[in-house]
Amino acid sequence: QVQLVESGGGLVQAGGSLRLSCAASGSIFSINAMGWYRQAPGKQRELVATSTSGGGTNYADSVKGRFTISRDNAKNTVYLQMNSLKPEDTAAYYCNARARAVGSMWSEINYWGQGTQVTVSS
Repeated sequence: QVQLVESGGGLVQAGGSLRLSCAASGSIFSINAMGWYRQAPGKQRELVATSTSGGGTNYADSVKGRFTISRDNAKNTVYLQMNSLKPEDTAAYYCNARARAVGSMWSEINYWGQGTQVTVSS
């Protein structure tokens, strides 16, 4: 089992910045990709950004140029630096890790954090 603990969400004015962090812990054998997703009320959960263990990144078009995902593999932690925030960015942000747990090393599973709320006021 793998647990993801998020922090950094909050309330910010449009144009401001927030930095989210997510640390994975538990019976981790390996972690492949880590990333961030978000979900606004009444909307489907969507990809924000992902980072592979090799350093590759992927961003939603809506956040390119504003958000930066980074990763510290030694700490099993992924970050999301969010700049130039817009009211449209308001959502619950969820950390995701695609990982293998000790005891299930042959099976790669998506694990999710509890979600952290980001609210951007206009």
